[in-house]
Amino acid sequence: MSNPWDDRYKQPEYIYGTEPNQFLKNFIQKNKPGKILLPGDGEGRNSVYAAKSGWKVTAFDSSNMARAKALKLARKINVNIHYDVCSVMDFETNHKFDLISLIYLHLQPNIRNFFHQKIINYLNDDGHILLEVFSKEQIHYTTGGPKDIKMLYSVDELEHDFKGMNIKILDKTKTYLSEGTHHKGEANVIRLLASKS
Repeated sequence: MSNPWDDRYKQPEYIYGTEPNQFLKNFIQKNKPGKILLPGDGEGRNSVYAAKSGWKVTAFDSSNMARAKALKLARKINVNIHYDVCSVMDFETNHKFDLISLIYLHLQPNIRNFFHQKIINYLNDDGHILLEVFSKEQIHYTTGGPKDIKMLYSVDELEHDFKGMNIKILDKTKTYLSEGTHHKGEANVIRLLASKS
């Protein structure tokens, strides 16, 4: 059975570009390097930027093609990243992280809630979760994201998923994306930053 993400990533171009997500970039620029986990990191633009900025990177994705392109980008920039191929349900680690970054990782509701709760356990005591996803209003846009509204997120859902954490940012906003050919133009996103302490 073919992996639709392998089919999407098999072209040589980096479909979401090679520059990092701006929300993540802003955080990295303002905080000292540590250990970062990037689930669903695709072609590696965020992993490679984090590694270039001095962070120790662990990433994973369900696509072998994504991993190959991420490692190719890392070699080009001359940085090291640890990148596994697995699903969010299968991922396990004994490590603790200072930052877990979820950038456009859209999951079915039952998986989403489970995985969001699971990753809190992978944080150091003063660790952060940083998330940027498409809101449910993105269904009216053509600039990326799932076409199934159940896989688009609401502020209430994310507030519920990360209840018990210290939520520092939780905003729904319109923005202009310029992330490769697949995230380009006006979009409606939600950004979250929450700490464990």
